[in-house]
Amino acid sequence: MSENKTRPTSSSVIDFIDAMENDTRRSDSDVLLAIFKKITGHPPVLWGNSLIGFGSYHYKYDSGREGDMFFAGFSPRKQSLSIYMTGHKRYPELLGKLGKHKTGGSCLYINKLSDVNLEVLSELIEISYDYMNTNYNS
Repeated sequence: MSENKTRPTSSSVIDFIDAMENDTRRSDSDVLLAIFKKITGHPPVLWGNSLIGFGSYHYKYDSGREGDMFFAGFSPRKQSLSIYMTGHKRYPELLGKLGKHKTGGSCLYINKLSDVNLEVLSELIEISYDYMNTNYNS
């Protein structure tokens, strides 16, 4: 069975963000960093080479595959900010108030934070984090 390629590293999240060439992506990442830290109470950890995660849990599927993943997080990708959250599609009223975004799987994609309502985004992040922390914290 293959191992999960997404693992926590000891690399600096701040260095990773500071090295971004795109000024908007860098400043948006600083804002998201503060939002996630406030909501989760966890320090940021760089997972792999581009995912910033907060908290972690261990999972094990019926197939026997198991690993670790973060409760909440984001990735400042070149095309958009990818915000990893569970259950966001169960809140269409909040998504309708969020602003310009796309969804896919358990991700929310935002081009830049100025396109969205940060209070609504924070609420969605908090809902997702609370769900993960309640259901997967052992």
